[in-house]
Amino acid sequence: MVETKVFYDLLIENNIDFFTGVPDSLLKSFCAYITDNAPENNHIIAANEGCAVGLAAGYHIATGKVPLVYMQNSGEGNVVNPLLSLTDPEVYRIPLVLVIGWRGEPGVKDEPQHKKQGRVTCSLLDAMEIPYVIMSTDENELKKQMQACRESIYEQKAPFAFVVRKDTFAAYTLKNNKVVNAPMNREEAIECVMLNADENAVFVSTTGMASRELYELREKHGMKHNRDFLTVGSMGQASQIAAAIAMNQPNRTVYCIDGDGAAIMQMGGLTTVGTCAPANFRHILINNGAHDSVGGQPTVGLEIDLPKIAEAVGYKNVYSVSTKDELVKTLNEMKNLTGTTMLEIKTCKGARKDLGRPKTTPLENKTALMEFMGVKGI
Repeated sequence: MVETKVFYDLLIENNIDFFTGVPDSLLKSFCAYITDNAPENNHIIAANEGCAVGLAAGYHIATGKVPLVYMQNSGEGNVVNPLLSLTDPEVYRIPLVLVIGWRGEPGVKDEPQHKKQGRVTCSLLDAMEIPYVIMSTDENELKKQMQACRESIYEQKAPFAFVVRKDTFAAYTLKNNKVVNAPMNREEAIECVMLNADENAVFVSTTGMASRELYELREKHGMKHNRDFLTVGSMGQASQIAAAIAMNQPNRTVYCIDGDGAAIMQMGGLTTVGTCAPANFRHILINNGAHDSVGGQPTVGLEIDLPKIAEAVGYKNVYSVSTKDELVKTLNEMKNLTGTTMLEIKTCKGARKDLGRPKTTPLENKTALMEFMGVKGI
């Protein structure tokens, strides 16, 4: 394994001292080390990976220096356009270092949503003509890779990528970990919403811990899973999935269990939901100010007013609660409402250590929900 300090110091030695991106579970030690050690203005956790490339480009234009963008390989889809139409040597020739966590690497056990992405991670870089290396865990070899990176960047004035396998970085625990003081955790909030919903309602839950918790809460209460769509991938898209279901299933309430990081990642989706305005849509936004599923790195969720943003783009009803009593009262009030609604629930960070994973495949999950709604697929 590579000590995070070793890689960080190599970057600093090569005058790479600006970092931006979206946290990833395979990179959480590296991200934590940056958070603890980089100057505050030199580390920006971006809304999404495409935003990170834009920030990196602006930094280079303003300073002439080489920035670094980190991401999970699922974020490659968000960066294809800015990498090809902005940083590419045939356009603006903007050099940057990409550090990409390799989820779903062939031959390494992983969740189904990562398998295809894992198979095409390197071929996507090839297709974009971005040179890359698989990051070595040997320090001497890593120094050679950094030299190759430097030579490529200065010769081509274009991106260069480090692809990071599982367990490449030695463990490092975030020291600058802000505590979020809230009386409820996410699982308690989801349980309260779930038990308050009528039997005809369906749920769409966002990627990460929220979907895992919803699945286990159904198990805990002896309920079936056929009312839920567990959005195990495509972070930030759960609200759009749920809104389209609500528009086409107008006689049932559709709940979207969302997270602050996911909502911010694709915040433009709120404008679509607000203008389409399905009256039976209930956007339950669990806000703990963190990318909780990938190491607890902070979001700006608690620094902005997400319900007011939702109201501004067309949501008819907006609420924000932090206690269980407030939550129960608001959920009961919402039963008598019509109109697109957002309920923000402020919770503390963290999840229980024994939290399991869904035992059904994504396809089985989708099929069961469609059958529950009486929909016949092709």
